[in-house]
Amino acid sequence: MGVTKTEHFSRQQNQIATIAKALGHPARIAIIEHLMKVNECICGDLVNELPLAQPTVSQHLKELKNAGIIKGTIEGTKVCYCINETILEQLSAYFTSVLNQVKNQKCC
Repeated sequence: MGVTKTEHFSRQQNQIATIAKALGHPARIAIIEHLMKVNECICGDLVNELPLAQPTVSQHLKELKNAGIIKGTIEGTKVCYCINETILEQLSAYFTSVLNQVKNQKCC
């Protein structure tokens, strides 16, 4: 497999790609939807909501956190997760910009 060469792309392009990759699994979408519904959550709560083992849920949470989509705060021995609204605002602005550009173009 070839090298990605991310240095040839802008910071925004790399960030959007990282976020898109993290969103590329249905379990992660389910985690985000659950966090939107309950506002914040502990990993154990997600394990009860999803048909996945605890280590699998933890791995998905790690991917979402590494992409900046969620953030976590330590509460004793547990980590409480919530949506990082700043990243979602950036993602929304990016796709709004793309949509506005596409609306003004003629398609073949």
